[in-house]
Amino acid sequence: MKDTCVLMGHGSGGSMMKRIIDEVFVRSYGGDHLREGNDAAVLAVPKPGERLVVSTDSFVVTPHFFPGGDIGRLAVCGTVNDVATAGATVRYLTCGFILEEGYPMEDLVRICESMRQAAGEAGVELVTGDTKVVNRGHGDGVYINTTGVGFAPAEVTLGGQYCQPGDKVLVSGTLGDHGITIMSCREQLGFSTDLSSDAAPLNHLIADVLSAAPDTRCFRDPTRGGLASTLNELASQSEVDIAIDEDAVPVKDAVRGACEMLGYDVFQVANEGKMVAVVPAPSAEAALEAMHANNYGAEAAVIGEVQAASADRSPRVTVRTAFGSSRILDMLVGEQLPRIC
Repeated sequence: MKDTCVLMGHGSGGSMMKRIIDEVFVRSYGGDHLREGNDAAVLAVPKPGERLVVSTDSFVVTPHFFPGGDIGRLAVCGTVNDVATAGATVRYLTCGFILEEGYPMEDLVRICESMRQAAGEAGVELVTGDTKVVNRGHGDGVYINTTGVGFAPAEVTLGGQYCQPGDKVLVSGTLGDHGITIMSCREQLGFSTDLSSDAAPLNHLIADVLSAAPDTRCFRDPTRGGLASTLNELASQSEVDIAIDEDAVPVKDAVRGACEMLGYDVFQVANEGKMVAVVPAPSAEAALEAMHANNYGAEAAVIGEVQAASADRSPRVTVRTAFGSSRILDMLVGEQLPRIC
């Protein structure tokens, strides 16, 4: 790419735009569909009995690069994981870039290479996209929107409304890694040098759990708002209580220490490579073993259970502390860690 930075002409629809598409996007992650160069990708339809699953997300994180990933890896992993929570086989991604004039071309190439690697790991294809360029000072370098498309078997029915008293709550690994990493980089806090984002595609982990525990109630990725918001959403959807054991929740010492220093509740800190699963109690051990067998589930744990809610109040989430007492775990109010994805 002969251009050293993004220029307004790269969003003009002319020869400069063709150059950035061909020499950056297509060269980095172009497959057969993207290389066709049409306005729309013509894709294979699901098999009879399968259902279409679609999710879209936008990514505006700062900084764009951080230990464990970058905005490109987040864009792929975040959308893949959202589609996979429905029990779908994720097949395709679309990608829209909003670039600020003057953004370094080498950084854009680096982001696209990261997207290629994450898509390859997830087994998905980037099939079509869009590029817009805004005037200098009217953006933040790069924003990315991705839409994921997958296909789910008709017999797979997952959702937050299916949780039942007696079910077990599992989490696939340590909490808070992504949010604290982003905060540390942005504010140059210099916590632990081995602290890094957990951004990862979890579609294969989900498939492994479903194979081992096909009666799983639901999956949910605890991104913005962390575990606290996720569990409160599930409790509200199913009109149940959820109780978790504080000691059972895996948290790295560096993350716990950072939260204590900054006054954050680790249960409200964002994650980008962790999955919450609710499964019937008889299937909990099989689901846990399936997580442990996956590279991204080595530190998975059963952290709590679903309980019947009282008829005279709203559903709630509680935490059993190490001291034997209980506290209510509320959803995050406002912004705790701005722009973590």
